[in-house]
Amino acid sequence: MSSSTIKRELNAYLPLLSTKQQELLLEMVKNILQVEPIEKRISVKQYNEELAASIKQAKEGKTVSHAQLLKEMKKW
Repeated sequence: MSSSTIKRELNAYLPLLSTKQQELLLEMVKNILQVEPIEKRISVKQYNEELAASIKQAKEGKTVSHAQLLKEMKKW
């Protein structure tokens, strides 16, 4: 398949995708090209702090069950 044919087909399909699908496709392309995302990685200190906060929330019972999450996702 020629380069121009590929570009033409991509241009034809792109508008048919939802915004979310377009975002996912863009991320896949960036991943294939190994393009660094704009966001920077967090530090080990920040990671550990977030992990500790999450563990604390779980111990306090501030969790969401799988069933509750599925119900919430249906609203999206």
